[in-house]
Amino acid sequence: MASARNGVSKDELLPVYERRSQRDGDISGSVTSFASTIGNNAGAAVLAYCLSSISMTLVNKYVVSGASWNLSFLYLAMQSFIGTVAILACKKTGLIQNLALFDLKKAQTWLPISLLLVGMIYTGNKALQFLSVPVYTIFKNLTIIVIAYGEVLMVGGGVKPLALLSFGLMVLSSVVAAWADVRNATTATVGASSDSTAAALSALNAGYAWMGTNVIFSASYALGMRRVIKKTNFDNWDVMFYNNLLSIPILLLASVLAEDWSSENLQRNFPAESRQSLFIGILYSGLAAVFISYCTAWCVRATSSTTYAMVGALNKLPLAVAGIVFFAAPVTFGSVSAIVLGFISGLVYARAKSTGA
Repeated sequence: MASARNGVSKDELLPVYERRSQRDGDISGSVTSFASTIGNNAGAAVLAYCLSSISMTLVNKYVVSGASWNLSFLYLAMQSFIGTVAILACKKTGLIQNLALFDLKKAQTWLPISLLLVGMIYTGNKALQFLSVPVYTIFKNLTIIVIAYGEVLMVGGGVKPLALLSFGLMVLSSVVAAWADVRNATTATVGASSDSTAAALSALNAGYAWMGTNVIFSASYALGMRRVIKKTNFDNWDVMFYNNLLSIPILLLASVLAEDWSSENLQRNFPAESRQSLFIGILYSGLAAVFISYCTAWCVRATSSTTYAMVGALNKLPLAVAGIVFFAAPVTFGSVSAIVLGFISGLVYARAKSTGA
């Protein structure tokens, strides 16, 4: 009573360590509450997924766009190593709690999937090396068609009319994108030597060849993973861990056998004026691969698989625009039309997935 009359609260009479413990508990509770709120926020999940996937593509394009770049296997090995270390660090700190111990038998079962993944990411980076981000994004839609018909062959069933319409739009957008690309290449070299035009068209043809190969690898990876994942009973983090870990020796061996590690070639690939930014990009891409996996699961958990499919479709437009902004991709009637068609095809496909039509 005397202390209350003197203006001293009950809390002030507690020992200092008890008051500090109470404050720490309040702060911890606030942080936990905030994390829980963000974790269940659909808008935050969608934004995180979009930003991570867009930034990953842009960073990959930046790294492989050097005039003398020819170390894609080494780049991907570094990316996988960073991803593996990041996953193990997250497990050590308790951020990942359901990652099982390494299992050699499961690793042997998963190895063919990792080989397909290596093919997918390598051909994807090679396609990005020769094609603009918008064109790459549009052609990536073709993977959906191959996966759909692959599932029909593997498990039976058929493709519904609305899905067929979306596939037709995807093919049309790819044809328009290729036409616009070739037209721009020939227009840009008007007045130049025929060798310049031939070189520009040759680069585009190489890009389309790599893109076609990437579509096959991407579809094979997706279809194969769905079958093998049932045998191994992997969750998302197990898939990420084994993919990154098993890819490292494969990519390093491919780099040693197929790429030039001489000091002169390393200097050409990592010139002094851009070396720091390239290494930052490589570090970011390795971490972003892990973050995208988390954001994908977060987006599906906080929204629904239907919303996730819709977000994936809508994400094509800002990615294409970002490619135009950051890499000065040509803006023509043909390129814009292809982007719009690709965007609409994604929306139609998302609708087909959600309605089963």
